[in-house]
Amino acid sequence: MRSVAINVAANTNEPGFRGPCYPDGGFEYVPIPESKPTADPVPTYADLDLATDVSGVADWPVHFDPEFPEAGGERYTYGDEHGVKAGPLSELSAGDYLFFYATLSTTDEVPDWAPPSWGAFVVGHFRLARDAVTGEQYRSMADDDRAVFASNAHVKRAEFDARVLVLGDPDESRLYETVVPLSESTGGTDANWLVTERSSDSGKGPWWRRPMRFDESGTETLLDLADRDPGAVER
Repeated sequence: MRSVAINVAANTNEPGFRGPCYPDGGFEYVPIPESKPTADPVPTYADLDLATDVSGVADWPVHFDPEFPEAGGERYTYGDEHGVKAGPLSELSAGDYLFFYATLSTTDEVPDWAPPSWGAFVVGHFRLARDAVTGEQYRSMADDDRAVFASNAHVKRAEFDARVLVLGDPDESRLYETVVPLSESTGGTDANWLVTERSSDSGKGPWWRRPMRFDESGTETLLDLADRDPGAVER
């Protein structure tokens, strides 16, 4: 068993703000905007049930990827067209894990375990229901086999462009109720021990944008912390 963690969700570039992390560790998953034409209808920010103020982008279409049923999706799917993420994801097999982390704002009533202003936090995971599917494999699949990915944002684009597609087991995949911090309480850019000791990343430079690999032990650590108070990450 192994896993990869990748950065997802709204940020200061797309659409210009981050989702919130609340003092109790709760958060809101805000997807990035859709940047390409779509063949199938996709929701706008106004269509999503969000507490975050999205009035400035309300009519923008959303790239709802990763797709979580807890947030209104049909299945647990994820696709990516960028080689830096698609490479490590394409190596994952059925039973492996894909963790999703996001940079979230922590501007109000910051608890002791959270960094001021913003930080990086794990917000959910998929346990793969099948081996990751490359873009080439998807194109050669029969229509019936493709159907499980029909709700994915890359499949809805006018031109399918994903280099990899991942399907999560519905019984072992979820959007978390509370976050797992990856940033130290000293600042969002300061990587904690989950990054520097458990992942493949050094925690130097813009680590919060990079894919991170975890071995079996690191994967089990993340899974354990997903069900604990965010303050349990602190050492």
